[in-house]
Amino acid sequence: MDEFTSLVNPECSIPKYITSLTGIDDSMVRTAPKFYEIAKKILQITENTIFVAHSVNFDYNILQKEFKSLGARFQRKKLCTVRLSRKILPGLPSYSLGKLCSTLQIPLSNRHRAKGDADATVLLFALLLEKDPSDIIGASLHPRSREATLPPLLPKYVVDNLPETEGVYYFRNSDNEIIYIGKAINIKKRVLSHLYDKSKREINLCLETANITYTETGSELLALLLESAEIKKQFPKFNRAQRKTRESIALFTYQDRQGILHIGTNNIKLVQRPITKFYTVREARTFVEKLCEKFELCPKYCHLQSNVSSCFHFQLKQCKGICSNKESVESYNQRVQQAIASVQYETESFLIHEKGRTALETSFVLVVNGVYKGFGYVSKKSSKKSMSAYSKNTILQKDNKDIQRILRWYLKHSPDNCSPLGKEMIQENFNFDRLSNTFKA
Repeated sequence: MDEFTSLVNPECSIPKYITSLTGIDDSMVRTAPKFYEIAKKILQITENTIFVAHSVNFDYNILQKEFKSLGARFQRKKLCTVRLSRKILPGLPSYSLGKLCSTLQIPLSNRHRAKGDADATVLLFALLLEKDPSDIIGASLHPRSREATLPPLLPKYVVDNLPETEGVYYFRNSDNEIIYIGKAINIKKRVLSHLYDKSKREINLCLETANITYTETGSELLALLLESAEIKKQFPKFNRAQRKTRESIALFTYQDRQGILHIGTNNIKLVQRPITKFYTVREARTFVEKLCEKFELCPKYCHLQSNVSSCFHFQLKQCKGICSNKESVESYNQRVQQAIASVQYETESFLIHEKGRTALETSFVLVVNGVYKGFGYVSKKSSKKSMSAYSKNTILQKDNKDIQRILRWYLKHSPDNCSPLGKEMIQENFNFDRLSNTFKA
C-alpha cells in the first residue's frame, strides 16, 4: 500500500481558528511545497482508485477545485464513511469521526490533522468492509447510485421522495432544526442544485443537513410569499436575505368613552384592523397631518399633539373645537368617517387567483385596503359561487416590505389574475377576528 503525506503551503495566512483547531500555523507551512508541486503525485497515487473519506464531498471538492485552478481534471469514484457507517452500523449515538472512533475503539491521534484523520478512517473503513454482508458498499459504487454525492447525514430516500412541484422546502439538521428555507418551481430539482453546488456556503449547508421537508403551494407566487414569511418566523442560520423583519406602521381608528373617534398609528402587528399602512413613522405622521388638515380634524384626537386640553389648531381656527366642547361629537365623527373613507380605495382591496395544489382547487391571495391579509385554497366549484368560501379559507399572514415587493412584482407581470373587491363585499364576507392566523405546513 502506497502512502503520501505532506503539509501544503496555502500561499496565504492561516486563520487563527484553523490554527487552534489543527495546530498548523504559518511557520509550519512556510517551506512546505505548494499544491502545484505535489499535484502530479496525487494524480498518480489516486489513479484507478476509490476516494474514501469521512464526509467525502468536503475533501473531494477541495481537491477538485485545486486541480481545476491548474487546468486539470480530477475525477474519482467516491465513498463516504459517514453514510456507510449510518447504514452498516445503525443506531449509534453519533457518526462524527471522533465519536465513532471512541464508540468502536478505533485509535485516533492528531485529531483534525490529515494523517491522523486518514489513519483512523482507514481502520473505520476496514471495519465497515468486515461488517457489510449485504454489500452496501458495492451498491454505493453502482454507476446509477448517487450515495456519494449526497450530504453524509441525508438519507437517499428523502431526496427520492421530494416532489417536482412548486413549494417551499426546509433543510433540517440532526436536531430537526431548520437551517435553510427556500422556494422552488420544482422542489426536487432545486434541492439537487444545492446538493451539487461546489461553493463553500453550499458545502457547509449540506454537511449539516440530515433531513429535508417541504410544503407544496401550487403556484410560484404562494411559494414566494410563504418562503418570505417562514424565513422571518424561523430565522434559519443559512438564510441571509429577508431575515430582518421590517414591520409596517398601521393607520387605525377607535372610539373613546366620550364617543369621539380617534385616528392613530402603531406597529401593524399590534393593530387588528389597519386602515392602511406605511413603512416609516415619519411617513405615517405626514399622512395624518395632511388628513387632519383636509378634513379639519383635531390634532389632539389624531394624536399629533399630546398633553393638551385643547389643540393649538383651535386657536388658529383650523379645528372646529371638538377638543374645547365647541363642536358636537356627531358632527366631528362624521368628518372622521369621511377621512377614513377617503383612504379606503376599492382598487386597493383585491383577490389574486392562482393555480391550486391539485386540478380541483384554486389558490388565492387577499389584500384589503392595500394591506396583505394572507392566502388560502378553495375548490374550483366554491370559488365560482360565493365569497364566503374565501373568507373561511384565508390563512392570516403578516404584511411587510418584502411581501409588498413580491406582490408589486406579480401584479406587474400578471394583472389579469387580480379581482377588485368592494368595501361592502369585504365587510359582508371577511371577519378577520375569526380567520386562522397560522399556516400549518
